[in-house]
Amino acid sequence: MRVDLRSDTVTLPTPAMRRAMAEAELGDDVYGEDPTVNRLQERAAELLGHEAALFTPSGTMANEIAIKVWTQPGDAILVDAESHILHYELAGPAVIAGVQAETYPIADGSFELADIAARVRTADDHTPGTRLLCIENTHNRCGGTILPPEWMPDLRFLTQQRGLKLHLDGARLFNAAVACGTSPTAWTQYVDSVMIAFSKGLCCPVGSVLAGSREFIREAHRVRKLLGGGMRQVGVLAAACLVALDTMIDRLADDHARAKRLAEAIAELPGFSVNLRTVQTNMVYVHTARPALEIERALAERGVLCIALDPHRLRLVTHKDIDDTALAYAIATFRQL
Repeated sequence: MRVDLRSDTVTLPTPAMRRAMAEAELGDDVYGEDPTVNRLQERAAELLGHEAALFTPSGTMANEIAIKVWTQPGDAILVDAESHILHYELAGPAVIAGVQAETYPIADGSFELADIAARVRTADDHTPGTRLLCIENTHNRCGGTILPPEWMPDLRFLTQQRGLKLHLDGARLFNAAVACGTSPTAWTQYVDSVMIAFSKGLCCPVGSVLAGSREFIREAHRVRKLLGGGMRQVGVLAAACLVALDTMIDRLADDHARAKRLAEAIAELPGFSVNLRTVQTNMVYVHTARPALEIERALAERGVLCIALDPHRLRLVTHKDIDDTALAYAIATFRQL
């Protein structure tokens, strides 16, 4: 049996998505003439409480577009020390936008506003000025933890007080919304721009959306073209995303429940530990007494795939293609190690 817990990006599109892709009404999106893309962008903007939205091939591109739109070369941005932008986007802020990425501390998804405020720079003859604060929800490297929506008004106040724009990397924002039983606007109403991804727990093959004001999206459209993201009959991809909005959001609760069961089972085993407080959505981070890479390989030999992120830490991610049978097999395999 093969149980792929490496990421929710390994999910396959549903039959309904494949049908929608095959039957999608198409046009040239570079000219703004793909009706399926236009419907997705309008619907996403409404869902996120913003004026406009832009379809992009990936969340990384959407994040980097936002950074470039909100900054000028030589500026500084603030990201947390475990952020996706810092660890997994190939120094994009420096390469694409020409900005300096500076960090504030984070632990288990929690941070202090004072730590952010203390790191906001005022431009002078020696230092860059901070122009943008980027936050992440749910937080990947912190275990899929949720940024509490009640923190957002204070974050918004801080950024407005210090003259910063606020961007939300919301690749798994729907996981947070489902877990909290609230709307994505509980977070997005406080930000200047937001990215959501469709190719993770929502099971689409490709695609993310960037949302913000009409003026922001007009400039984002230009930057997307600069980065090679101008696409033609891309409604074949947007069609799957529309199906995802109708059918894949509420079922994220199943992934969360299975992640919790997986975490609790592994936490009972000798040689493993799990901070159960951080298992809030569909991710389980496991600390290992033995080298994590050794555990990863031993599991893979038995058909269970995961990722050794650090010398003694594994990441396991539940998703649509992990059912109860697959979960039971994964737990049994851990017990054999």
